[in-house]
Amino acid sequence: MKKLVFVFGLVIFLLGRTSFVNAVEKLAYVDLSRIFSEYNKTKDYDKVLTDKQNVYEGERDKKVSEVKQLQDKMNLLSDKEKEKKKEELEEKIKALQEYDRQKTTDLRKEQDEKMKEILKDIEEAVRKYAEQEGYSLVFNDRVLVYQSKSLDITDKIIDILNKQYKK
Repeated sequence: MKKLVFVFGLVIFLLGRTSFVNAVEKLAYVDLSRIFSEYNKTKDYDKVLTDKQNVYEGERDKKVSEVKQLQDKMNLLSDKEKEKKKEELEEKIKALQEYDRQKTTDLRKEQDEKMKEILKDIEEAVRKYAEQEGYSLVFNDRVLVYQSKSLDITDKIIDILNKQYKK
């Protein structure tokens, strides 16, 4: 009886193992960070974000300059006149801080939204390619301890994304 149970268990194990091997016929991996950085949409967005950052910094520099000029003027005033200008200076500093906070928040939010959009594009391209080519599993290379270069489909995904992307 024990032999029968052992043989039956061995058969189930081998059948289960065979079906698992058959289910996972093709494996691949991608270098997600490389895809992200070489995707033309990412490059274009980085340029847009840099331009917005430069505009923001230019406006911020003007506001900082106004505050410094007001501080310099205050140094030349009498104590009585300084008290009057002190409130104006505090308002300008508050406005600068609020401007800084708002622009930083806006830029960060926009960057996060674009990153999500780009990652969604990448995931969709990988999914479609895997389905078309019959891949069972596609991994991110960062989770693998060892990977054979023959399983790397990163270049193919980059090509697909850049062909689909229109400026």
